[in-house]
Amino acid sequence: MAQSSSVAETFDVAAALRQEGLTQQDYSEIQRRLGRDPNRAELGMFGVMWSEHCCYRNSRPLLSGFPTEGPRILVGPGENAGVVDLGGGHRLAFKIESHNHPSAVEPFQGAATGVGGILRDIFTMGARPIALLNALRFGPLDDPANVGLMQGVVAGIAHYGNCVGVPTVGGEVAFDPSYSGNPLVNAMALGLMETDDIVKSGASGVGNPVVYVGSTTGRDGMGGASFASAELSSASLDDRPAVQVGDPFLEKGLIEACLEAFQSGDVVAAQDMGAAGLTCSCSEMAAKGDVGVELDLDKVPARETGMTAYEYLLSESQERMLFVVRAGREQPLMERFRRWGLQAAVVGRVLEEPVVRVLQHGQVAAEVPSRALAEDTPINHHELLSEPPADIQELWRWSEADLPCPSGDHDWGPELLRLLDEPTIASKRWVHRQYDQQVLANTVVASGAADAAVVRLRPQLGEGSLDASVRGVAATVDCPNRWVALDPERGAQAAVAEAARNLSCVGAEPLAVTDNLNFPSPETPKGYWQLAKACRGISDACRALNTPVTGGNVSLYNEIKQDDGSLQPIHPTPVIGMVGGVDDIATVIGLGWRQARDPIYLIGVTPADVESSSLGLAGSAYQQLMTGTLAGRPPLTHFPMELAAGSLVRHAIASGLLGSAHDCSDGGLCVALAESCIASGLGIEIDLSVAGGRVDRVLFAEGGSRIVVSVRADRVGQWEALLAGSHELPITRIGVVSEVPHLRVRVDQSSCLNLEVDQCRDVYTGSLPRRLDSPVGGAQ
Repeated sequence: MAQSSSVAETFDVAAALRQEGLTQQDYSEIQRRLGRDPNRAELGMFGVMWSEHCCYRNSRPLLSGFPTEGPRILVGPGENAGVVDLGGGHRLAFKIESHNHPSAVEPFQGAATGVGGILRDIFTMGARPIALLNALRFGPLDDPANVGLMQGVVAGIAHYGNCVGVPTVGGEVAFDPSYSGNPLVNAMALGLMETDDIVKSGASGVGNPVVYVGSTTGRDGMGGASFASAELSSASLDDRPAVQVGDPFLEKGLIEACLEAFQSGDVVAAQDMGAAGLTCSCSEMAAKGDVGVELDLDKVPARETGMTAYEYLLSESQERMLFVVRAGREQPLMERFRRWGLQAAVVGRVLEEPVVRVLQHGQVAAEVPSRALAEDTPINHHELLSEPPADIQELWRWSEADLPCPSGDHDWGPELLRLLDEPTIASKRWVHRQYDQQVLANTVVASGAADAAVVRLRPQLGEGSLDASVRGVAATVDCPNRWVALDPERGAQAAVAEAARNLSCVGAEPLAVTDNLNFPSPETPKGYWQLAKACRGISDACRALNTPVTGGNVSLYNEIKQDDGSLQPIHPTPVIGMVGGVDDIATVIGLGWRQARDPIYLIGVTPADVESSSLGLAGSAYQQLMTGTLAGRPPLTHFPMELAAGSLVRHAIASGLLGSAHDCSDGGLCVALAESCIASGLGIEIDLSVAGGRVDRVLFAEGGSRIVVSVRADRVGQWEALLAGSHELPITRIGVVSEVPHLRVRVDQSSCLNLEVDQCRDVYTGSLPRRLDSPVGGAQ
């Protein structure tokens, strides 16, 4: 191995290790692998590549338990994005990633560049982005700081997505004190493959040129990967230089130029320059191809002068890509990019020796074995607690008997209105109306109208006539963070199950999962227990529901260091992004009632089933609202019932039997009914039974694999015939849609709730604007 020209440079090793987030043990291992001391640039390379953000050093053993194969899976974990076969010649690339810490210190640019980064993961595969979703978490909106974070994040997402021309069609937003100062910003993107061959990232062809394309390199985003792998503190605002600055208009040109280049067949391998910039892209391409890469920094397009090797290698300037190109084809390829107003330059070559060699000013500035950076990276081993932490066990001792329940003819209207006013449950129209949901003209169902977003798939050449039914893809993001906080295994199972239910409620068959694991530090016994149990829950649920995991993102150390040195961890939040196929978008339905006199059915555990282990008030929105605390153990997910309910609903939708479908989640049955009324303007007449149980359990319990559907009045006979084959699935007729705009609910023949739909709508749609001091119009 060649000696680095700057091996002899002197620097404060201890200070450098702190800056890079490395330990003394890491440093000793680096010395062993290099056979010498690293120079400052090399230490920086190891710092970013050995961070949790890049190498998953705390989570990799847990992720290995996920199911990753299936008949529809074309590309699983390990590439820039997963790819599934949708049928009909359509192949879908999709991925979710986080930009949490950057958004905490610079919400607009942090969120905007999170969108830009996930889009690059998609089109790097050779896919054209067709849709964006996001999963957001913030602290309570009575704190002006949280209001500012939310406003900045939403504006950043809207700015980038709207300008780049990709619709933001769905997502979720939730609130909890644990996210104060540490918001979660998870961005998901979908794209349709436009190249015959899926573009991979492994370099090949010794001597092939390495080509840099896109924007110039500057000093913005320095140390972003290390910054993302450490807890936040009051001093984190000083790390604003670690937040990148994005240019969505430049990225639009990059999308078009890349897809043109990929279709030419000239590109051997491609890698987005995301976290860790040039270091990550060249080392991952080399390691995956079992070759080496030589990089000449003097040839890298730069927008600042006097940059050091360290700055070039660790810059996270946005909208940049690295290609390996077939020898002799680099000039026509670069011309493609220049026509789009982009930078393009040959900056290196593929080596036979498996090293990353970096040149600057004619000398070797760094030389590191490629696998030491990207594949053969350290793993932190943690001991898993043999039993749940003591504080969790104490919370599990809570029971519904601890929650007072009014008796007699109590009016439950005020409780429902309070739930509809809760920001986590309330309308997110304030958020969604800032996103362009219809650009590209393929959005069939967007945020607020249904449980999942649906996007049209344009017919492929030769697929059929123009009047043939048009297929679609559905997508959703879900995580019941309250449940995960109480029981990470059950909560993670519920997240997968809810995502599958949401897809079924629009008529889509659940196909595959991408996950974003947002957790606090794994270095505490409780933190690692939460992460390990959640991974087990995801794995079990994905196997049971036949939805393999194609990849995702891990974001750890999501916690705020208080001035007294204590840590405030977030709720563990394993967000599940799930995609599904729709055979005919003409059959898709939403959550709003369609017409008066349609009967309403509840599929899944009935509210009166007090013996059910998959239904309860523990960890529910109602329990938290009434007690001000979160306690209890969430119910189990019953996977056979989930499969049966989803299959029934999808079949009924495809057969044109249903007018609407909506799953019961936050707030339980009563909130689901209210949301369907608000979405349609129609009322309901509902009759339920307590059967010796609690009225609040009937109205507000969560769990139970439940879906509320309205059946088209003229198709009830066919519906009843369909139910004849669903003997093991609880299905109850609970009422009828009314043209009178009232929510009328009776329990055991006694009225317990009677509200006007307009009153519910005003509370539901006004919740966020009132807290954010912003006007609102209309309902969504």
